[in-house]
Amino acid sequence: MNRLHGIQYLRAIAALAVVVFHAVERTGGHFAIGAAGVDVFFVISGFIMWVISARRPTTPARFLRDRLERIAPVYWIATAIMVAGALAGLFPNLKLTLGHVLGSLSFIPHQSPSNGQIWPVLVQGWTLNYEIFFYVVFAACLLLPSRFRLAGLAAVLVGLAGFGFVQGSGNPLLATYTNPIILEFLIGVLIGKLWLDGRIPSPATGAVLIIGALLGFAVVGATHLGFGPLSFGTLAAALLIGVLALEKGGAVRHVRSMLYLGDASYSVYLFHTFAISVVAKLAALLSIPAETAMLLAVTSGVAVGVAAYEMLEKPLIAAVKGLRSGQGRRKSVQDNPPVPESV
Repeated sequence: MNRLHGIQYLRAIAALAVVVFHAVERTGGHFAIGAAGVDVFFVISGFIMWVISARRPTTPARFLRDRLERIAPVYWIATAIMVAGALAGLFPNLKLTLGHVLGSLSFIPHQSPSNGQIWPVLVQGWTLNYEIFFYVVFAACLLLPSRFRLAGLAAVLVGLAGFGFVQGSGNPLLATYTNPIILEFLIGVLIGKLWLDGRIPSPATGAVLIIGALLGFAVVGATHLGFGPLSFGTLAAALLIGVLALEKGGAVRHVRSMLYLGDASYSVYLFHTFAISVVAKLAALLSIPAETAMLLAVTSGVAVGVAAYEMLEKPLIAAVKGLRSGQGRRKSVQDNPPVPESV
C-alpha cells in the first residue's frame, strides 16, 4: 500500500486528541471529545487492513503473525512497566491479580480488580482488545473466496453488535465483542473498498466532509448529544473519506512533523499516560495553575511517546524485520541449495 500522507496526519491528530483528553482530565478540566480519537483509529484500522490484504494477498496465519508482531511487543513492555510500578508501590490505586495480568497480556477482556471496569492493567490497552478481535475475525474471513469476504465480515460484526443491542451482557467477553464500537472497523473496511474501486468523491466534496465532521465533533463535544460510537463512527468516516478525497486530488501536502507524529502515534498512545500522571502529581504538589499543568502534561506525554517510539518501537520493528529476513534467506537456501562449482 502506497504511503498515504492524509492517513498519517489523521493518526497524528487522533493520538494528540487522546493525549489532550487525558491531560485535561488529570489537570481538572474537561475535553471528553478527545476520546473520539480512538474511533478515528478504529475506522483507519479497518481501512488499512482491507486495502493491504487486497493489494498484498496473505494467509490468515501470516496476517495474524504480522499484526501481533507489530503491536504486541511494545504493548507488553508498557504493561510490564505498569506491573512493575504497581509492585513497587508507585501506583497505589492499581490492584493486581494474576488473572488480570495474564488477561491483559493476552488481549482477553477482563474485569479490573481496581475499579470493576473492563480494563487491562494499562487502561488504554482496552482498545487493543478490540483491535485483536477484529484481526481474528478479519483473518477468518480471509479463508473465504474474495468475493464473499466483505459480506462475511459484515455478517459477523453486524450480528454481534445487533446481539449486544438486543441482549446486552455483564460478561466481559460478551460486553466487549458485542459493543457497537466494533462497527467502526466495518465502516473503515467499506471505505477501503470505495478507495480501491475508485469511488472516492472529488476534493471539493472531501473538503465539505472534513468541515462537516469537525463541526460535528465540536457540537457533540459541546452538547454531549449523541456522544458514543455510532455518531463518532459516522463522523470519523466522513473525516476519513474527506481526507482520502483530498489525497486522491493531490491536495495533501508533505508535512514532515505530522508524518513523523503519525508514525509515532502508537507509542504516543501507549506511553503518554505515564508522563501525564507524573505531571499531574507534581502540579498538585507545587500548586501549578491548571492551564500550565495541562500544557506541560500534553507536551510531556507526546515527548515520552516519541522517546518510546525511538527507543522501543523502531528497534523492535527493525529486529523483527531482520529476523524475518534471516529466516527467509535460510529457507531460500534450503529450498534451492547452491550447486557446487565444477572442478
